[in-house]
Amino acid sequence: MENLNTDRFQCIYFLGIGGIGMSALAQYFLQHGKEVHGYDLTPTAITEELLNKGAHIHFEENISLIPTDVDLVVHTPAVSKEHLEYQFFIAYNVPIFKRSEILGKVSSQYPNIAVAGTHGKTTTTAMITHIFHEEKKLMAFIGGVAKNFNSNFVLDPQVEMVIEEADEFDRSFLQLSPDSAVITSMDADHLDIYGVKEELENSFRKFSTRIRAHGPLIIHENLKGKINYKNQFSYGLEPTADYSISKVQLFPNKAFFNITYQQKLSFLVELGVSGMHNILNATAAFAVAHQWGISPDIIIEKLKTFTGVKRRFDYLIEREDFIFIDDYAHHPEEIRAFFNSVKSIYPEKHITAVFQPHLYSRTRDFASQFAEVLALPDTIILMDIYPARENPIEGITSAYLLSLIQHPDKKLLNRKQLIDYLLHEKPEVLLTLGAGDIDKSLPELKRVLS
Repeated sequence: MENLNTDRFQCIYFLGIGGIGMSALAQYFLQHGKEVHGYDLTPTAITEELLNKGAHIHFEENISLIPTDVDLVVHTPAVSKEHLEYQFFIAYNVPIFKRSEILGKVSSQYPNIAVAGTHGKTTTTAMITHIFHEEKKLMAFIGGVAKNFNSNFVLDPQVEMVIEEADEFDRSFLQLSPDSAVITSMDADHLDIYGVKEELENSFRKFSTRIRAHGPLIIHENLKGKINYKNQFSYGLEPTADYSISKVQLFPNKAFFNITYQQKLSFLVELGVSGMHNILNATAAFAVAHQWGISPDIIIEKLKTFTGVKRRFDYLIEREDFIFIDDYAHHPEEIRAFFNSVKSIYPEKHITAVFQPHLYSRTRDFASQFAEVLALPDTIILMDIYPARENPIEGITSAYLLSLIQHPDKKLLNRKQLIDYLLHEKPEVLLTLGAGDIDKSLPELKRVLS
C-alpha cells in the first residue's frame, strides 16, 4: 500500500461505482483527468451524474463490457468477491484495492480531518466542510449529498486540506491517517463484521491511534473513559463537556442553542437545520473548527447558512396541514433521535412513520431495540427488509419485526398499498426512513401527496 501511487494509473474501474463513497472517489479521478469505468446493479441519480461527468458505466454483470486497458480496480465490500467481474480481474492480475485504501492514500497526502461514528458522521462531515470552505482550499469526501454543494464531493483548485467521512464498516477507517478526528458515537452496529460491541469499540480505539502528531480528537461526552487519547475535547449537554450545549430551541428547519467552551466562553448559535441530533453534530463541527483556529464568528455564520444533507431530516413537503420528512436513519438509536426531534417540533400532531429495515443481520441483531423505538410514532408502517449485500436469514422478516412491536396501529405494506393507504388516511406528519431503496419511492410519494 505504501507504494500505491494513484498518479501512475490511467484507466480506473469501480466495482460498485454507484455507492456514495465510491462515487466520490470516481469524481476525484474524473477531475484529475483519468478514464473512469464502472459497474453497478441499477441506475440511480448518482450514476446518472457520473455518466454526465464522463464516466462509462454498465449495469449488467458482463466481463465483455470491461475495457482492455484497466490498470486499477477500486472495490467496495458491497459487491461480492464471487462477482464475475471481480473474478475476471483476479484472473488477469489487475491490481484491486478497497475504496478505503484508495481514500487513505489520497487523503494522507494532505492535512486532513476524519469524521467517524456509528451515526451522525455524514451530517457532521458536511457541516465541517461548509465551515472550512472558503477558509481553506478543500477536498472533501462526504457520505451523502450535502445541499450546500449539491454533491458528496468537493474539490477546490490547489487543495490545502482534506475532510473525509471515516466509515467503520469492514474496519475501513483504519486505512486513514488524519491530523484531527471526530468520533460521534460507538453504538453497537455491523455485528456481522465485529461479532460483539467490544470489538467495534476496539476498532474505534485503534482509529484514534491513527491520528498524526497528537492532533485534536473531538468526542461525544458519553465516550469519555472509553477512548484513551491525551489531546481530546468532549461535546454534549453536560456542563462538564469542553463544548457544552444549553438553552436549546427547536423549530422547523432551524434551531437555536448556546455552546460554552470550557465553562468560560459562551456563543449563541443559530443552526440552519433542526433536530437535537443535528445540534450535537453542529457542536462537534464547531469544536473541530475552533481547535483548527477558525474564528467563532465565522463558524457561527456558517452554521446559520448550513442547509443540510439529502435524506437527513430532509423536508420534502412543508404545509400548514401536512409535513413530510425523509431520513436515512436505519439503526435503533438514529431512529430514536429522529422520532424524538420530530415529536419535539410537532408535539400536537399525529405522526405516521414508514420504515424499511436495512439488512437481515441488523434486523436480527437489534430486533428488540427496533421493536421498542418503532412503537414511538402514532402509526408505524413497515416495508420489506432491504437485503443489500445479504442473503435472507430464515425467520427474519418485516412480519417478524412487526409482531414484536407493541403498538395498536401497525401495518406491513408494499409500495402500492402504501400509496393507497396514505392517500386515504391523509397523515398530518409523514416520516419515511431507512437506508435501503425507500428513497426510490420518494418522488412518487411527493407527487401524489402534494
